[in-house]
This record gives sequence, C-alpha cells and structure tokens, in this order.
Amino acid sequence: MEAPPLERKLIAILAADIEGYSRLMGTDEEGTLATLSAHRAVTDALIARHAGRICGTAGDSILAEFASVFAAVDCAVEIQRDLGVANAALAADKRMHFRIGINVGDVMVKDADIFGDGVNIAARLEGLAEAGGICISRGVRDHIRHKVPYGFADLGEQTVKNIAQPIRVFRLLPDAADGDAEKPPAEQLSVETPPAEPTPSEPTQAEQQSVEIVFWASIKESVRPADYEAYLEQYPEGSFATLAQTRLDEFASAQGGMRDPQDREVELAFWDSVRESDNPASLGAYLEKYPEGEFKALAEIRLAEIKAAP
Repeated sequence: MEAPPLERKLIAILAADIEGYSRLMGTDEEGTLATLSAHRAVTDALIARHAGRICGTAGDSILAEFASVFAAVDCAVEIQRDLGVANAALAADKRMHFRIGINVGDVMVKDADIFGDGVNIAARLEGLAEAGGICISRGVRDHIRHKVPYGFADLGEQTVKNIAQPIRVFRLLPDAADGDAEKPPAEQLSVETPPAEPTPSEPTQAEQQSVEIVFWASIKESVRPADYEAYLEQYPEGSFATLAQTRLDEFASAQGGMRDPQDREVELAFWDSVRESDNPASLGAYLEKYPEGEFKALAEIRLAEIKAAP
C-alpha cells in the first residue's frame, strides 16, 4: 500500500533565536528562563495577531509560518520593536536580543510540522542576522520592495551550511526608507561584526505599565503555568499579580498537578546540549528519553537535516 503523498505549500517562514542564549543560561539559569518566558509571551502574541502559526520551539528558538510575506515581515519588525521596549526595562547584562530570518519557499508538511530547504534557508538567514536584527532572502525582498516603508542592505551572496547554492541576503532596515540603504555588498559591514550595545534611555513609568499590560494581555488566556510564573517573576507587585497567582493555584489543584519545574529544566538542559549537534545518536538519545518532549519536532527536523547532508 503506497504512502499518501506529502502535502506541499508555498509559505513565508520566520525563524528566530536569541543571540548569546547559552552565555545567559550559564550566568543565571532561572532569570534567563523567566525573561525568555516573558519575551516569548510577546512574540507568540504578535505571531498570532499577524495570522501566523508556530510550527516549533526549542529552548530559545521559534519557527513560524505565514500565508503572507507582508504579514511575516511586519510581525518580525513589531517583535523587534516590542522586545526593544521590554529590554529597556532590564539590566544590560539581562537583555535578550532575538535574531530573525525570513524566507519564502515551498515546504513539505507532515503532522503540522514543516520541512525542506525553505525552512533550512530561513534558519540560516536568522544565523546571519545581528542581535535585534532581521535578515531576509531575495525572494522576500522582491515581494515587498517598494510596498513597505523599510530599507534594505544588500549583504550579497552567502554560502551557508547544508544549502547547495549560495543565497542572496538582505538586512531589513525598519527605520530606513525603501531603497535608501541598498548599497553594493562591498560597502556593507561584515555580517560577523558584532552590533554595538545601544544605550537606551530610562523607560518612563507609563512605558513600563504599557509593557506590563501587553505582557498580561498575551498570557491571560494561556494554559501554560510557566507564563503566569514568568509574569509574577517580572511583576511580583503588578496590577494582575493576584489574577496570575489565582491561575497558578488552579493549575496546582487540577488533576495531575503541574509539571515539576526541575524536570522541565533538566529537559531544557538536555536539549540545549544536543540542539546544534551533528551526531544523530545525540539527537536520538533526546527523542528516546523524551518521546513526547517539548522539543520533539525540532529534534526530528535536525535529524532530517543531518541525514540530507552530503
């Protein structure tokens, strides 16, 4: 009996991760996880608002699909702007800066997960982005050029891991007019140049309250205890602290109780140790230990990448 054909579709793919996540975990695991949960509440809410669908998460990584290239780009710009406001309320050594890559391409779909070169290219674009920045493929640039109020910096052809042909990369410049910064690749800064740490002004009380309201609005219907724990960690005396604690109490009294936070931290540490591995056995060990784990989909994608590599 023949297997049913894989579904294929053309979508915009957004891949994101946190610059320096391992370093942050090494210095303050609990604080890093709390900030990550707060930032993820913002990103997840914005992805949903732009009609995107999260296809996978792994530690600090996000993979999402959009039916519209414009929606994916606008979502990425809003993520970086809102997280910039959230970071301004944190100490400089606690800030988390996302890197985002966006590609448009044909992908394979299986059990709601997406696979293929279109996904891999988005992940490689994210790796080329600056902290707090966005890199896009030529296909994305061609879709939105002259139709959005953003500029583009041409980074030229880039050879990236596990992609047979070089890809043309552009850095999206949200604060530049369309075409203003589109220079020959030789005039661009190296993609390896580390970004200068901005010196933000002290956020006003109104700005801090606005961030708290956005945070709460993004999690108030959540069924994940970690979201409410992250809120209380960030705002122990916040306007919604009582409601957050009530929700946590409800989870704790529910049948089966809440997952032991220590168990989740062990799984996170395990995944963090193998997520960039080129050894199938390491990823297989994770799947064997956590067959229904939080990072199952990403582990399977990574295994598929390794098997497809020449």
